[in-house]
Amino acid sequence: MTEVLWLAVCVQMLMGAFDTVYHHEGTERLAWRPGQQVELRLHGVRNLLYAVLFATLGFAEPRGGWALALLALLAIELGITLWDFVEEDRTRALPASERVTHTLLTLNYGAILAMLVPWLWAGAALPTALLPASYGLMSAFCAIAAFGVVVSGLRDLEAAARCRRLRVTPAAQLAAALPGRRTVLVTGGTGFVGRRLVAALLAAGHEVVVLSRKPVPQAGPLRTIASLDAIAPCERIDAVVNLAGEPLANGLWTLAKRRRILASRLRITRDVRRLVARLERQPEVLVNGSAVGWYGLRGDELLGEGADGRACFSRRVCFAWEREAQRLEALGLRVVRLRIGLVLDRDGGMLARLLLPFEYGFGGRIGHGRQWMSWIHRDDLVRLIVHAIASPALRGPVNATAPYPVTNAQFTAVLARALHRPAVVPLPAAPLRLALRGFAEELLLRGQRVVPAAALASGFVFAFPELDKALAAICGSKPHRQVALPPPRTPSLSRRERLLS
Repeated sequence: MTEVLWLAVCVQMLMGAFDTVYHHEGTERLAWRPGQQVELRLHGVRNLLYAVLFATLGFAEPRGGWALALLALLAIELGITLWDFVEEDRTRALPASERVTHTLLTLNYGAILAMLVPWLWAGAALPTALLPASYGLMSAFCAIAAFGVVVSGLRDLEAAARCRRLRVTPAAQLAAALPGRRTVLVTGGTGFVGRRLVAALLAAGHEVVVLSRKPVPQAGPLRTIASLDAIAPCERIDAVVNLAGEPLANGLWTLAKRRRILASRLRITRDVRRLVARLERQPEVLVNGSAVGWYGLRGDELLGEGADGRACFSRRVCFAWEREAQRLEALGLRVVRLRIGLVLDRDGGMLARLLLPFEYGFGGRIGHGRQWMSWIHRDDLVRLIVHAIASPALRGPVNATAPYPVTNAQFTAVLARALHRPAVVPLPAAPLRLALRGFAEELLLRGQRVVPAAALASGFVFAFPELDKALAAICGSKPHRQVALPPPRTPSLSRRERLLS
């Protein structure tokens, strides 16, 4: 084999690795998209064929029948690639970077075939033999590539089988509790929770106005606005759901980041208040986002809505945000302040970041693992938001968490069981504290043990009250209780909270 051919093969390996890691595993997350089983199966078979090709080229010189077999393998691989192109265009819209990468892969593969096929064809005329060969660094490179595509191929085949078990609750069912036809304004409608909420409201026949600077890819009676000033005073808005704000978990908590986190939430909430003040017909309710960080870092304490808070950055943000939302009560609005826990689903959030390392066997507890995680399935959160809109008696703080909080060690064990993987690679606390500081302390290493007293008292029924059932539905596995969870305990509501609810 010539140096030019080896160079082309190395470039193909690197571009293929980039496409797999950046697109398939990263931006597109194909292994967790229902309906992608055919594409995943094609990727898996093709990767296993690549493993044979890389191993053969790196350590042998095929002749006779072996050379013909390798030519047949190249033809099969080419057919699979063409089939894959058709399947990709049929099932998903490829981002521009993936289309460019595929074009470059195709051109480079054509150059490889132009050089490799004549070499193999010449070898096919010789007596059948698979002669050992060594190409130094190139052989080592081929060994690494062969191992990588074997792991990736087997994983894709497993993911293809799992895709058939992944279920998505029809969006309309999530908004079934909201009668009639309402017009709902949603800020943060392009976020992880907002996307699902908007889809549910539209599927149930409601009209939705989304505050967003970019188009929202949803079908139905949807209007996207870049500013609340675009809403005329005479327009009808029945409810407002305010979820907008700078994400908490997408970067270090520098001083500038902390200011953006707080200022973005207060700015949007003030804009909502000004909108309500100038509307001729006021909305019935504001469902305002907040978080369980309102309670501060509380250890093992069981926290209902009547609990107080302890100072930390998350507490300051939530307290200021809720106080700004409460100012709308002076305008006559019913205000529901949702204190949201960790939102779980495979499409985003904290769980989406954990699935890949756990799938490859690199998952484990964070720190000592005794910190509490108050969580909620994304579909239950959407249903709770709709329930808050539809329930005139519900107001004030509402914990948006499942009835059974778990420790990080319990969460790790249940997730590992749902993915059929070990979880033996702990993430030590010291490096996290050193690298992430307050972010690690508040979001990863300590937490809150929160229960939804107000939601349960209002009659809300969780579809996923327990973690094993939630993760089984998300991961496409059978529910299996890995750890014993404590029975639910609901702190008593204060007299004021009983009156309000």
